[in-house]
Amino acid sequence: MPEDGRDASAPRVILAFDFGRRRIGVACGDTISRSAAPVGLVPVDAGGPRWHEVESLLKVWAPNLAVVGLPYNVDGSESALALEARRFAAQFEQRFSLSVEMVDERYSSMDAQARLKSARESGLMRRRIAKGDIDAAAACVILERWFTVATSRR
Repeated sequence: MPEDGRDASAPRVILAFDFGRRRIGVACGDTISRSAAPVGLVPVDAGGPRWHEVESLLKVWAPNLAVVGLPYNVDGSESALALEARRFAAQFEQRFSLSVEMVDERYSSMDAQARLKSARESGLMRRRIAKGDIDAAAACVILERWFTVATSRR
């Protein structure tokens, strides 16, 4: 049993965030299905993320944990956006008293775009792919990576 007293095998709902300077993609999943689904976007303006929209997502999904993508460069060094993503994660944790874990998000947007393109080519998605679609799908990729990392720690 982990130090915090919770049962590690108990099902958990996880919200994942693909942090960006204009919008934050959001996905939700659980530790039973180990799958992720896009749930939307949180706009970012001059004052930062629209925290009331984040709070609304927390009320709807009631997650046990949040996962935030940490942007790295190809060489493994943290990108210029990494500091902002870390700040978002710290503010999130402080505002909502919910644990946050960071996951390497390298190539998540490229992976998300390829998935969406494939869905469009197969007819599963009929409309044009918007930037917001990519951000929310990238949050799915981030959450799926967290599932892989979390499983390997057990």
